[in-house]
Amino acid sequence: MAKINKMCFDKILPQELVRPQRMMRMANGRLRAIAPKGKEWVNGSTLRIRFLNGNADQIKMVKDIAPEWTRHANLKFEFSDDPQAEIRVTFNENDGAWSYVGTDNLGIPTHAATLNLGWQDQGVILHEFGHMIGLSHEHQSPLGGIEWNEDVVIKDLSGPPNFWNETQIRHNVLNKYSVDQINGTEFDEESIMLYAFPNEWTIGDLETHENEKLSALDKQFIKSASMYPPIDVPKPVVELPVAESVRGEISQAGEEDLYQFVVRKPGVHTIQTMGSIDVVMKLFGPDSETRLVAEDDDDGSGRNSLITADLERGTYFAQVRHYNESRTGNYHILCTAEPGA
Repeated sequence: MAKINKMCFDKILPQELVRPQRMMRMANGRLRAIAPKGKEWVNGSTLRIRFLNGNADQIKMVKDIAPEWTRHANLKFEFSDDPQAEIRVTFNENDGAWSYVGTDNLGIPTHAATLNLGWQDQGVILHEFGHMIGLSHEHQSPLGGIEWNEDVVIKDLSGPPNFWNETQIRHNVLNKYSVDQINGTEFDEESIMLYAFPNEWTIGDLETHENEKLSALDKQFIKSASMYPPIDVPKPVVELPVAESVRGEISQAGEEDLYQFVVRKPGVHTIQTMGSIDVVMKLFGPDSETRLVAEDDDDGSGRNSLITADLERGTYFAQVRHYNESRTGNYHILCTAEPGA
């Protein structure tokens, strides 16, 4: 049996258990650091990170290494004891290394961990925080060209140090995303999001090594229009009056428009887009640009977005982007409240 390094495993929300990655067999395709669509944070977000346990050395190591991502992604990490922190880190050595992906972290109760570092080195910390900001495993790209020797992979990962069952192995290694589920480009053997696996696991003489730092393509991808591009002059947050349509414009590739409205009386509100372009909308709040309330792609007319939610008092933020990050166009957005709200 080949020597197997410890591997992280994906944490997914309960509703995702019935929607595994779809298998694809595609030869000679290439893709780099991949991200499942719809799990990225609002560009420019400040993510609060709280440690639920750990000693001073463990915590310092994370604080020193994890912010490397923010040198390239338009995000900020704020380490604090805020009980409402979006990210909660533990160091349980009996629970492996794992993290929920991107905004899936918002679906976890605030008393529970969202990222665990069962062992620590620079590569593991960067890898798990890569998941936290929305990246997936490189080897699960649908166009990566990897053809697995499945019997060998299952046999090896069933033993030490992972002791995974077949379902876990298929979810974490063998299954691939479909093309329409991810953002990405070419395969990158230097990516921090790639497992180290031996030649025996593949058909076609392919093996990879452990990566300890962000690759050039990791850095390029995370600051691309698909993820967290720098904004020289941020677009202002636009006031969205209730019951009054506002015209919006995606004027450049990868742009995200942000609207805010105030709920003064709790009740059911509907936020919808109107127009001929295909947009995706996320709703955050109350009084937070990172606490996800709901998201939608095509529940409105045509390819418009529509969110209906029972909202409490507070300020809410609606983020709108084009489904195809390379396209632009005009649309309208409207917020309405049911009678009594």
